[in-house]
Amino acid sequence: MSGRDAMGHRTAAVAPVHRPVRLGLRENGAQFTLLVVVTVSVGALVGLERTTVPLIGAEVFGLTSNLAVFSFIIAFGLTKALTNLAAGALTARFRRRQLLLAGWLIGIPVPFALAWGPSWWWIVAANVLLGANQGLTWSMTVNMKIDLVGPARRGLATGLNEAAGYAAVGAMALFTGYLATAHGLRPAPELIGVIFVVAGFGLSLLARDTAAHVALELAQHPAPNGEERKASFATTFARASWRDRSLRGVSQAGLVNNLNDGLTWGVFPLLFADHGLGIAAIGLIKGLYPLLWGIGQIPAGQLADRIGRKPLIVTGMLVQAAGLLLALAILDRPLLAGILSAVALGLGTAMVYPALIASVSDHAHPTWRANALGTYRFWRDIGYAAGALVAGLLADTLGLNATVLAAAGLTAVSGVLAARWITDRPGP
Repeated sequence: MSGRDAMGHRTAAVAPVHRPVRLGLRENGAQFTLLVVVTVSVGALVGLERTTVPLIGAEVFGLTSNLAVFSFIIAFGLTKALTNLAAGALTARFRRRQLLLAGWLIGIPVPFALAWGPSWWWIVAANVLLGANQGLTWSMTVNMKIDLVGPARRGLATGLNEAAGYAAVGAMALFTGYLATAHGLRPAPELIGVIFVVAGFGLSLLARDTAAHVALELAQHPAPNGEERKASFATTFARASWRDRSLRGVSQAGLVNNLNDGLTWGVFPLLFADHGLGIAAIGLIKGLYPLLWGIGQIPAGQLADRIGRKPLIVTGMLVQAAGLLLALAILDRPLLAGILSAVALGLGTAMVYPALIASVSDHAHPTWRANALGTYRFWRDIGYAAGALVAGLLADTLGLNATVLAAAGLTAVSGVLAARWITDRPGP
């Protein structure tokens, strides 16, 4: 609308200035950095549990069954997997930023239930909420970063996202180990999670939605064929799970990768405690694994953009298998065994993680990419529940050592399947 100047003359309306929407890491540096910091809060909240919760089950609540101790991981993994799956479908109805904020609201009770829950079932219930929180917040931060950078830098974008999250997981696992040594298993190590819930929600309020970036990429992308235009949720789920050979290879590798994480999450604190290590030493082992996993994803993501996704995925799975074997090979020196195993597991997972997410993005048209990523993340995070369930059953029947050995064999097989099924697409 027009107005008048100080002399009463009519003036032309001045249109608001909108920054042009552009794809790229440098072009969206401020928003990308903000989302990286949000992901730090996401990872830190789940990192609270890495060292202490298995020991809380055994020492505070007196659980004697390994399967019962690992039930909190099963609850977490199932909820996170289902939330990941739902998140892909929900992006058709809600904006990514709205889902990100909803995830933080769901996470508010988690630190309090972990700190003061009067029974083990409170811990399990807290992990249902934590799984939903992680499924929404982590899914949206990775989707939003992929939206911002466009196809040329997906490997680096996912590497930075996962690096921030898992470095925070590792730092918190290490920190809570020392807190528990000084102040006990509860409530101090868990209550610091309040800081991350508040910070994550507050920073997410500052984030801008990325719908315009998705629209720009769609405009620049080849038009979808008839099958892609009709890609329903069910069609995409089937395609990403088994119909597409490469996506099938990615989904199974993601599942086994997180099976290892779920298994070691529950098994390693008990295994190394049985061999004489204290909480601080166990915290070092549990912290080192995700720290290397996190930091290593930055160079791994860049490398995935240069040499392709498949070499890193296959090599990373085999390195993880070797890391599990290292935990048993020198168990008479438990601290050294734990550190060497954590190093190999962390580096192997760092190779795999950004390459898997980038590979899904490579094989999915933007019209159904969110659902494809949701499907992949569903299978990947089912690995937490599968790992805890398998670990509990095997540990109760065959012992902790046999459980680790079985995981090593399964991981090696997964690497072979990835080599057979995954095909790299030419870069953009």
